[in-house]
Amino acid sequence: MQKIAIGTDHAGYELKEILKRHLKEQGHVVVDFGTDSAESVDYPDYIRPAAESVASGDNDLGIVLGGSGNGEAIVANKVAGIRCGLCWNEPSARLTKEHNNANMISIGARMVTAELAKIIVDTWLNATYEGGRHQIRLDKIE
Repeated sequence: MQKIAIGTDHAGYELKEILKRHLKEQGHVVVDFGTDSAESVDYPDYIRPAAESVASGDNDLGIVLGGSGNGEAIVANKVAGIRCGLCWNEPSARLTKEHNNANMISIGARMVTAELAKIIVDTWLNATYEGGRHQIRLDKIE
């Protein structure tokens, strides 16, 4: 069981709700940082607090959503201690954990189906960081 932060803008609202149910069915605790509707909002207002909660240790991992997922990944990665990978399929989800030890992922809600998004999340959650084989030099990242 993991404690997982989730945040989105309006474009990812419906997918966020689907993923919340999916994660809770698996026994995870989900902390929702919003948004709470499909009404237009500015994504950094929801993505940054979710990322900060992972960086502080309040949540174990985080998932952020948006139209493409690109802006959300950028915002999350601005938070010290966050390694957020943009995932668009099963291999990208697996590799972002195995090679990059990502503690957050970003998914473009307009780019994937709900079923594929569930596969991406499950693949990432079940993957294992390979450690020294793909060592990340966090001391070189600012």
